[in-house]
Amino acid sequence: MRRSARRRRTVSAYREDGRTVVLLPARMSEAEERRWVGLMLEKLARQEKRRRPTDEVLAERAGRLSAQFLGGRARPDSVRWVTNQNTRWGSCTPAEGSIRLSHRLQGMPEYVVDYVLLHELAHLLVPGHGPRFWELLEAYPRTERARGYLEGVAATARLPHTVDGDEEDEDESGGRAGG
Repeated sequence: MRRSARRRRTVSAYREDGRTVVLLPARMSEAEERRWVGLMLEKLARQEKRRRPTDEVLAERAGRLSAQFLGGRARPDSVRWVTNQNTRWGSCTPAEGSIRLSHRLQGMPEYVVDYVLLHELAHLLVPGHGPRFWELLEAYPRTERARGYLEGVAATARLPHTVDGDEEDEDESGGRAGG
C-alpha cells in the first residue's frame, strides 16, 4: 500500500513486478483501508480474468485471424500460452504446427496480441523473415502500431525505475540526471 497526502478521495490499484500496489489517501482509517484493498483486489482479479483468454479461446482467435488475413491457409495444431518465454513474444514450430505465445502478452491490447498471433501464423506458411513473410503481414492494418507498442514495452523494461516518485536517477558517472 502506498499512502499519499495529495490523494483525497480516490483509490486505485495495479500490478507491478508481480506485486499489487494499492494507492490510498493518507487519512484513510485502517478499517477503510482493509475494505478498499479487498475491493481493489477483486476488481483487479476480474480485469485480469477478462484479459487472459484460455488456450482454447486463443486457438479460436488464431482460426479467425488466419481466415481473415491469410485466406485460412495457416492451420496450427496447437496454440497456447506459455510462461517460459521471457525474451520472445511468441514462437512457432512449423513442423509440429505449434504456436506458443508468451504470458507477458496477457493484458496487452488485443491488436498487439493479434499481431503476435498473426506473426506466428505466418510462420506456418513461411518459416523465415524474408520478403514473402512480411508480405503476408501487410494485410493486417495494425502491424506497425503493434510492433511499435512491443518495442516500447521492451525499451521500458531496460530503463531504470524511479522509487517513490523520485524522478531523478543517477547516471553512470554518479551525477544526477533530471527526469
